[in-house]
Amino acid sequence: MSEKIKLETEFITLGQMLKEAGVIETGGQAKWFLRENSVLLNGSPEDRRGKKLRSGDVVVVGDQTFEIE
Repeated sequence: MSEKIKLETEFITLGQMLKEAGVIETGGQAKWFLRENSVLLNGSPEDRRGKKLRSGDVVVVGDQTFEIE
């Protein structure tokens, strides 16, 4: 089962999404978190906190899956 992240704008950055989803507490932790943990964006590894996520994207962090709506 996946958690849905609702977009209020055209896109959200990966760092913002991780914060909104509660994976990290502050945006400043994103760079460290992405260096230390495996994150998949639509099945491919992603480590850029500024990567723009749009509706339909799927992010997998550990055993958690997030769908961007």
